[in-house]
Amino acid sequence: MNSLYKYILRIADDSLILGQRLSELCGHGPIIEEDIALTNIALDLIGQATSLYEYAAIVGGEGKTADDIAFLRFEREYVNVLLVEQPNGDFGMTIARQWFFDSFRVLFYDAMLESTDQQLAAIAEKSLKETKYHWKHSSEWLVRLGDGTDESHDRVQTAINYLHRYVDELFFMDEVDTALITEGIAVDLASLKVAFDAKTSEVMEMATLSFPTNNWKQVGGRVGKHTEHLGHILSELQYMQRAYPNMEW
Repeated sequence: MNSLYKYILRIADDSLILGQRLSELCGHGPIIEEDIALTNIALDLIGQATSLYEYAAIVGGEGKTADDIAFLRFEREYVNVLLVEQPNGDFGMTIARQWFFDSFRVLFYDAMLESTDQQLAAIAEKSLKETKYHWKHSSEWLVRLGDGTDESHDRVQTAINYLHRYVDELFFMDEVDTALITEGIAVDLASLKVAFDAKTSEVMEMATLSFPTNNWKQVGGRVGKHTEHLGHILSELQYMQRAYPNMEW
């Protein structure tokens, strides 16, 4: 499995799994506008994942389709970060998870525009437009909840405290990244950390929220070691392709 293929899967799996998580809220939003907004964000993420899987199918050179890659891998073969597989929880948890991810993804796609891989740069250009809206949406809600009632503040603070342990994995890099950075293909994630910290701290201050100070970090998703939640996600995500192999719409 070549480095570029692995790298594309990391980006695609993040989008797919978070898109699947958000799709669970279709028909269950706290208000009708949010029901529609979260469903549209889910569609954007799954659309991004589709473009990436289609490119991965070409790069992989194994005759697999985008659907094969998305639906027919085992749990340990997915390389999404642990953050995106966390349960939706209450609305505060959903928003906090989305906000952490969006804050990273805006910076990531902006940097990816400079990739020497023209296909990745093109996907980043389209995805960045969508992700800027996602970040605006999640940031505004984080401020609204954090600086709202005592209950909304406490709930979203609890979500921040729980999810913060998974944030560091967004900046995970290994030999896959090192090889592609030297070719100008991959983004040096370490270079985004300062901007990420500044971006998130600014919103947290407006939301009257604070980051936990325990510095506990949970990783493993990038190398296929997941929480128990991913298996349940895949049981729904993969059901149709497993039950009816090679089905097509």
